[in-house]
Order: sequence, then structure tokens, then C-alpha cells
Amino acid sequence: MLTYLIRRLLAVAVMLVVIVLAVFCIFFLIPKWTGTDPATMYVGKQADKEALEGVREKLQLDEPILLQLFEFFKGIFVGRDYVGGGTVTHCPAPCFGYSFRNEQAIWPVLTDRLPVTLYLALGAALLWLVIGLAVGVVSALKRGSIWDRLGMTGALAGVSLPVYFTGLILLTVFAYQLGLVSNSFTPFGENVGKWFSGMILPWISLAFLFGAMYARITRATMLEVMGEDYIRTARAKGLKEQTVIGKHAMRSTMTPILTLLGIDIGALMGGAILTETTFSIPGLGQAVLKAINERDLPLILGVTLITATAVVIANLIVDLLYGVIDPRVRLG
Repeated sequence: MLTYLIRRLLAVAVMLVVIVLAVFCIFFLIPKWTGTDPATMYVGKQADKEALEGVREKLQLDEPILLQLFEFFKGIFVGRDYVGGGTVTHCPAPCFGYSFRNEQAIWPVLTDRLPVTLYLALGAALLWLVIGLAVGVVSALKRGSIWDRLGMTGALAGVSLPVYFTGLILLTVFAYQLGLVSNSFTPFGENVGKWFSGMILPWISLAFLFGAMYARITRATMLEVMGEDYIRTARAKGLKEQTVIGKHAMRSTMTPILTLLGIDIGALMGGAILTETTFSIPGLGQAVLKAINERDLPLILGVTLITATAVVIANLIVDLLYGVIDPRVRLG
């Protein structure tokens, strides 16, 4: 287990380096290949020549690409000074970039909004796991029954209906008409009760979409697992049906679910843009949407790095959980 963990950690470290290289090439190298001046991407096409030269000097865009890459890596670990235009702008470590439009480092923006997105993603994930697994298992065990049809019809609706449609319906009914929950976001530290009330509908909206997919995958996997030889052997030994399902069938069923969960949770760390926009939640998704509209590339770059890192770490955790969930998996 220890050997496997060390090997996976080394693989994660290599993957993170590759991700940083890829992101750097997308934002700094590819624009040059396409004939675009990278400086205009950071200050806008309407900026005057003096502003363009200042940003070009600060980002060292005229320097060799390897030097730019070194400065980019160094900034993540020890910080970076942007020198140009007669001024020095300091970006403390970890420096994921600096927004010259808003005159602020990117990392404080990320750390301010990341917890909001984290609460949204984890709360919704808990809901969609419980609902998706329950509906999928019942549909598989009651195949062809009214419960199976109802469950799969609900799953089809969840997959088909966009989050913003579901969210607006929930807001209209439960927040505006019935007044059962809050229709605005309240920071966790200000009032836990209002925060929870404001997060219920976003959790349900996001969970409805993902829970539908998990229900369909759980049903398909459970139907396949229930026909395996070891399930028939367990039943032949006289084990109770609850034991056969809970101890044997569910362990195999959880393997693809864990894989999908690692990808989904990691991806949501970049922000559930539609959900956050619908419910006016100040998370990373809303920040990215604003950055896209304002062409604030450093913020988009920072969120891209955060999202990619979250996906890699989530999948590392999933790989370690495989050996716990499914005894057939051996880590070594």
C-alpha cells in the first residue's frame, strides 16, 4: 500500500507539472503562433501603446519562452515581481497570475471564492449520491416494475432539464411563492441558518442533474453485477438478500460510481457556472463568467489550474478508495 501511494504521489506530481506546462502554452505560447499579441489579451485591444508596452515588459513577453516559463513556475512557489512601465508590482506566493485590469493578485480571489464552490459541490454530491444510488438500486432490483419505470423516468427528466430551468422553477415555488427558503446567498460565517437556507435549492438543482446520471449508471452496473457467479454463490450459501446486496453487489457497483464521482467533484471545483449564476452564488463559476466577459485572462488561467489540480487530487483519492470498497482490487 505504501509503495502504491508513493508511486501515485509521484505520478500526481508529474501530472501537475504537465498541467502547468499545458496551461502556460495555451495562454502564452499558442497566441504567438496564431499571430495574436499576448499583451492585448491582458489589457484589451483598445489599450494605448504605452499600456501594451508596460504589460509586455512586466510579463517578459519579449524574452525567450523558456525564461517566461521559468518565471511562471517560480512565481507559483516563491512569488513574482512584475517590473515594467516604471513600476514594480509584487505578487506573493503562490502567484497564479496578476490581473492588470483589476490591479489584484489572482490567488486571493481564488481562495475567497473557492470555499463557496466547495460547499456547493460537496453538498450537492452528498445529495446526488444518496438519491442516485437509492433510485438505481431499487430500479435494478425491481426491474420492469412501476418503481423501475418511475425511477428511470425521473432520471431521464433530470438529465434532460437544464440546471437553470430547474433552479428557476424551484426559486419561484419554494422561495418567492411559499417563502420556505431564502432566495439569496448568505456567507457561512455570518449566519449558518441563513446560509443553509440559501444553499438548499442550489444543492437540489445540481443534485437533480447529477443524481439522474448516477441512478442510470447504478442501475446498469447493478444489473450486470447481480448476474455474476460470486453473487449466485453467495445466495447458494444461504446468505440473506440484504447481505448479498449490501456486502457483495454494492461493492462492485461502487467502483464506476467512485470513478465518476472523482471526475465530477474535481470538475465542479472550477465552479458550477449555471448553478452559481442562477442563484447568484459568488463562487468560482460566477468569477469565471465575469472574467470571460471582461477578458480577464489571468483569472481564467488561475481557475483552470485550480480545476485541473482538483481533478487530479480527487482521482488520487478515488484510486486509494478502490482497495477499501472492492476487496478484489489489490494496491501494490
